[in-house]
Amino acid sequence: VQLQASGGGLVQAGDSLRLSCAASARTFSIYPMGWFRQAPGKEREFVGAASWTTRTGVSTYYADSVKGRFTISRDGAKNTVSLQMSSLKPEDTAVYYCAAATGGSSWYKGQGYDYWGQGTQVTVSS
Repeated sequence: VQLQASGGGLVQAGDSLRLSCAASARTFSIYPMGWFRQAPGKEREFVGAASWTTRTGVSTYYADSVKGRFTISRDGAKNTVSLQMSSLKPEDTAVYYCAAATGGSSWYKGQGYDYWGQGTQVTVSS
């Protein structure tokens, strides 16, 4: 499973930014997909996850810190999973990663992710 994250950049507080994670269509149909982030000096944080598998149906979950501001969606034509981020805050500054959950049933809690894409930097200035 190969994942390729992109779309990071430098934005101002209140702006929006869209991250994308490219993978094969088969990946999205088999594995739930998650987004994580890691700020300097901090542990990796679960941002949200979504699944379109036959086992889970269509489901999305978000961390409380981003709920209502971030949205995960899938573009079947482009074989990408996106993280649309709005009302960005300086505390959203981090390297963002996409990942695929290959095992367990706790993917919606940020567990069971075995395949990771490279990170993409998001910097939000105040």
